Amino acid sequence: MEPFGVVGIVLGSFTSLVLGGLLFAAYKLGILYQLFHKTDTKSSKHGGDIVAEVLHAHGVKYIFTLVGGHISPILVACEKMGIRIVDTRHEATAVFAADAVARLSGTPGPVFIEFPIDTLYPFHLVSKEFVVKNPPKGLMGRIVSWYLHNHLMNLFAGAWEPRDMSPLPVHIPQATDNQIQKCLELVSRAKKPVIVLGSQATLPPTPVDNIRKALEDLGIPCFLGGMCRGLLGKDSPIHIRQNRRDALKEADVVVLAGTVCDFRLSYGRTLSRRSKIIAVNRDKTQLLKNSDMFWKPTIAIQGDAGSFLVRLSEGLKGHRCPEEWPQSLKAGDATKEAANKAKAEEKTEYHLNPLKALHCVDELMAEDSVIVADGGDFVGSAAYIMKPRGPLCWLDPGAFGTLGVGGGFALGAKLCRPESEVWIVYGDGSLGYSIAEFDTFTRHKTPVIALVGNDACWSQISREQVPMLGSNVACGLAYTDYHIVADGYGGKGYLIGSENEEKLNDIVRQAQRDAREGKAALINVLIGKTNFRDGSISI
Repeated sequence: MEPFGVVGIVLGSFTSLVLGGLLFAAYKLGILYQLFHKTDTKSSKHGGDIVAEVLHAHGVKYIFTLVGGHISPILVACEKMGIRIVDTRHEATAVFAADAVARLSGTPGPVFIEFPIDTLYPFHLVSKEFVVKNPPKGLMGRIVSWYLHNHLMNLFAGAWEPRDMSPLPVHIPQATDNQIQKCLELVSRAKKPVIVLGSQATLPPTPVDNIRKALEDLGIPCFLGGMCRGLLGKDSPIHIRQNRRDALKEADVVVLAGTVCDFRLSYGRTLSRRSKIIAVNRDKTQLLKNSDMFWKPTIAIQGDAGSFLVRLSEGLKGHRCPEEWPQSLKAGDATKEAANKAKAEEKTEYHLNPLKALHCVDELMAEDSVIVADGGDFVGSAAYIMKPRGPLCWLDPGAFGTLGVGGGFALGAKLCRPESEVWIVYGDGSLGYSIAEFDTFTRHKTPVIALVGNDACWSQISREQVPMLGSNVACGLAYTDYHIVADGYGGKGYLIGSENEEKLNDIVRQAQRDAREGKAALINVLIGKTNFRDGSISI
């Protein structure tokens, strides 16, 4: 009897193996899933409806797009859900507009999601595309037809079942109590502390007004970069705008709050070896960037910079930085800014002094203005001259200097703050990327104001290329009539040159009136050359 027992065991194992294989195949092919999740072949709903429901559940107010058949179901469904569809003239503008809304509203950051087109259209349309017009004959034809039909059923199986669409929690790293205590000890003993803030400090969850109050209570001199420009208002006694390199060399404690030691801080070489460095950043890689070469943090904290500053202020309640330190730095600011104003009055060889145009707009712009920076040389000058009025009132492309952000950033900003003046400071080179969006501003009733520094040149590049390599090749542009282009797109365009320089203030005020009355305006200012930015680098 023993051999028969062995055979029985073998047969049993074989049967189990076959059944297991069949179950695995049924699982991989979705057959098991279809047993519990039915496909409604009669429904007219489509994947765009689900996308719209999720976006609505997440509080999304705007969709920026350049229309295409592959996304039409999403756009149509979102419009039905009450989400505003804003179509632009270039895909890049749509991305930049969404970026601006995220920065100004607190949506946490960029996410990429790709939707296969067969998941977006309704069953009856998709099924037509799955029909094989001339299937192979015989067994192979039946297998192909079955496989395609099964795949189609899998796509729509359980598609309209209720699901949790609430936002997922966002993990934000925080400084530990022990790290905070060590920082309190360092800062409390400092005689010449400095705080350098980067865009990351403005991110949620800490409201920017809370961060501003924390900084004002600390009384420590602050250098503001990126989205932090304007955080302390227009004329704060602790906001230092000039001579950063000298201040950092003299400081005994430096707090890098969301600031990265990249080229903007000379990779850390602007920091003194004698200074105690407190670095705070959410990203570990950015936190320690170049610390193996040019600088070393005394305390490195992987955590949220804004929350850190509030906790630092609370821990030092009643303590303030010695007043003579910020006062001395502010005196340096006054000296430098007086020199800048004098420089603005110098005559250029032809056309207007660009600094004069920037000073004029800075003095006349409304207190609720949002400034969008898009350019090289002219915008680099604007960063020294123009003063954002408050928190989250400055938008620039960041460390990579991406050109072309102007139209999209301004569009997003105007939608977020419809009552505010929104200014785009353009170089004439960067304007070429998004001047067509004046059509978008007109159609979507988002009247912004563009100030164009038109020197018929990619000046930031030319300044180095000509003396180094002896040629201006590819740097020259033309004094193009950009104001006429704005008129053609339904906006209002103005030209300012040396022959009507005395009307600069009047034209700026008229552009402001145009915006209040619902018309986007462009001021095309023909500018000459100055040596204001000699020594700045572009490579």
